[in-house]
Amino acid sequence: MLAQDIIIRPVVTEKGMSGIAEKKYTFEVAKNANKIEIAKAVEELFKDVKVAKVNTVSMRGKLRRQGRYQGYTRSWKKAYVTLTPDSKDIEFFEGMM
Repeated sequence: MLAQDIIIRPVVTEKGMSGIAEKKYTFEVAKNANKIEIAKAVEELFKDVKVAKVNTVSMRGKLRRQGRYQGYTRSWKKAYVTLTPDSKDIEFFEGMM
């Protein structure tokens, strides 16, 4: 798999943005990707970045209704990526704060 296929998008939420000071970043990743693949993909996509650890969470789809019809949103996987203290920051998140 390519790095672009593993890292789908950054998760920009209030909780996700609060971890940037400790060099913790949140991404939506492919459901079948493991922690090692996620770490390699982040280091490949963002130059001069060293990953210390990766935590993953499988997010269940939520029940949504529109009138009398209801269904579930898609399930997805979230990765919390922690960088080493001597590593560079990810530039994408710099403008968010």
